[in-house]
Amino acid sequence: MKNFTKYDKGYYMPPEQCTDWCKKDSVEQPPIWCSVDLRDGNQALVTPMSLEEKLEFFGLLVKIGFKEIEVGFPAASETEFTFLRTLIENNLIPDDVTVQVLTQSREHIIRRTFEALKGCKKAIVHLYNSTSVAQREQVFGKDKKEIIGIATEGAKLIKRLAKEDGGNYLFEYSPESFTGTEPEFALEICNEVIKVLEPTPERPLIINLPSTVETSMPHVYACQVEYMHKHLERRDSVLISLHPHNDRGCGVSDAEMGLLAGADRVEGTLFGNGERTGNVDIITLAMNMFTHGVDPMLDFSDIPSVRAIYERLTNMTVPPRQPYAGQLVFTAFSGSHQDAIAKGLAYRKEHDKKYWDVPYLPIDPADIGRNYDGDVIRINSQSGKGGVSYLLEQSFGYHIPKNMREAVGYAVKNVSDHAHKELLPDEVLGVFTDNFVNIESPLSFVRYTFNNVSGGVQASVTVREGNKTRDLIGTGNGALDAVSNALKSNTGIAYSNLQYSEHALEEGSHSRAAAYVGITDAVNHKAWAVGIDNDIMRASIKALIGAINKLKTKSDKEFGDN
Repeated sequence: MKNFTKYDKGYYMPPEQCTDWCKKDSVEQPPIWCSVDLRDGNQALVTPMSLEEKLEFFGLLVKIGFKEIEVGFPAASETEFTFLRTLIENNLIPDDVTVQVLTQSREHIIRRTFEALKGCKKAIVHLYNSTSVAQREQVFGKDKKEIIGIATEGAKLIKRLAKEDGGNYLFEYSPESFTGTEPEFALEICNEVIKVLEPTPERPLIINLPSTVETSMPHVYACQVEYMHKHLERRDSVLISLHPHNDRGCGVSDAEMGLLAGADRVEGTLFGNGERTGNVDIITLAMNMFTHGVDPMLDFSDIPSVRAIYERLTNMTVPPRQPYAGQLVFTAFSGSHQDAIAKGLAYRKEHDKKYWDVPYLPIDPADIGRNYDGDVIRINSQSGKGGVSYLLEQSFGYHIPKNMREAVGYAVKNVSDHAHKELLPDEVLGVFTDNFVNIESPLSFVRYTFNNVSGGVQASVTVREGNKTRDLIGTGNGALDAVSNALKSNTGIAYSNLQYSEHALEEGSHSRAAAYVGITDAVNHKAWAVGIDNDIMRASIKALIGAINKLKTKSDKEFGDN
């Protein structure tokens, strides 16, 4: 590509080595979560949410378990102001939830923010100003001392107004564009704000370190965070918060490494909604912890429902490959993957395993409201015998014999391949039924009788071929063997290697039975068929006649040793 030489690193490493974070291999406890969906997420929507939609979204966040929710920038517009007033005046904020409001470090905006907060039981006032080299030079035209002055004057004002108001307020300060700021200067300005606000362990100050525009690899952000963690004054009275964006696609990694580096809190959004490429996706972060055995303290046990509400209120669409939440993230089309998943699930059931380790499934889909029938195994031309058999068993109760699975798999794949599309479960069942179940041409079953004779059983089987019926007689060492001998002697089809299995399709005394029969003719053509009937013997005879029909008409399209 051309023009790559016009780009340089837009970040600054700390002046000392800060790599203690890389000695840890996992986040061991959840951070304090703060949703910024109603502020950062909402401002990024093509059509921001209405008052009613924001109220419903707020209720969703509360239900999920967020205890800190940034509800807006009340000085930015009348809609933002009214939303906060509606929450307060209608007593819609639960006692265990703290709302957060954003304000620039400008006097008239700060005063308008406190007007919006009147009567609020408790709130976080989030003050920010830009500190990066680019912002200082290009936007504000101010030096470091002047930028520090903007921050400290704003801090003094929110401290005074909070005292005058008498409300229960905590404070947060963000050096916006932290990742584009020299770490030494970010530390200096944050420590100056700390001096003004005088936090205590009982009333800590939140120092938020936003990756406003992601410019570096995640380990650089972790080093920057660790530097602040080691050198912030009154560290026991400060909560370090992360606010990663996703410009390089590493927002989740930034947050995870930032937590390893000493952060206590994370601001983000559901599904990563936000400006440009979005904010860090809190669902992915939380579920990543969940897969390591850590309770994230947020309830995502019904992600499909959360996704549906989110998409309706924001008019955004969750991509099908979005981690955990996307429609296809647990789906296997590949035959080898399907086979491994099916075997893994069966093994887990048989061995009562404590820990989850099913191949290709990093998490149990059932834990987040997904199901095995439509989410895990889906069928197209890439699918294999294991996946098709798994779907037929899970969705419709058919336990396909191992030796029959290849025949069924080929039949289903052939239809999908020619149609160039995925087959839905009912379509798979249709292919299975058309090709294998109760095959009644050219021979169809009418009735049977059995008599015990010396040395075994005598069967009388009546079949219909066209408009004629025939009574066939045979003997054998059992009922099905006698039926088989009757058919073999009178149909002109020589076959051997009869394979048989059966099971009930439903529970109860009037349940239907499924019988499976496989046979091989003289030139090693093999045919499988299934009989379904309320009577197990009738089902077995139907299955055998179906297999004979497939050989007789040479319509069997399965190949190989199945």
